[in-house]
Amino acid sequence: MKSDYLKYWRPIKYFIKRKYGVSETNLDILLFLYSEKYFMLSDLRKYNEIVPWCRERFDNLLRDGFVEVFRDFPEKRGRIYRLTRKSTRMIASLYSKLEGNDIPMTYGNNPMFKKKTKYTDKVYRNYIKELNEKRKQERFSDNDGL
Repeated sequence: MKSDYLKYWRPIKYFIKRKYGVSETNLDILLFLYSEKYFMLSDLRKYNEIVPWCRERFDNLLRDGFVEVFRDFPEKRGRIYRLTRKSTRMIASLYSKLEGNDIPMTYGNNPMFKKKTKYTDKVYRNYIKELNEKRKQERFSDNDGL
């Protein structure tokens, strides 16, 4: 496969944001933290300097179940955090879609496929249908040459 992973970044990112209810900035932060097994708040603050400022961001990530306390040390050592299973599954799903796996087209797995949804969801839904069909044809033609 060519290194054009980001060709379909926009619809995949939109799908992930809708399915998991995560903002774009928080998704960027979670992508950064994905390769970090454990981190401290000071590690997050370094990355946080290059994204739009939000005082409640980390508390929201904790509250929404994207980050959890791994170990709580007494006194001044601070806490060690890690991404939750929800976050790691979300990021793994994102990478899987970038690598060519289909985006789900059922309303149970993709909120854009519900009957009553907003116009933007319908536009992306139509694009996802075409994208999945195109990828299916590419897989078929790749296997045909073997």
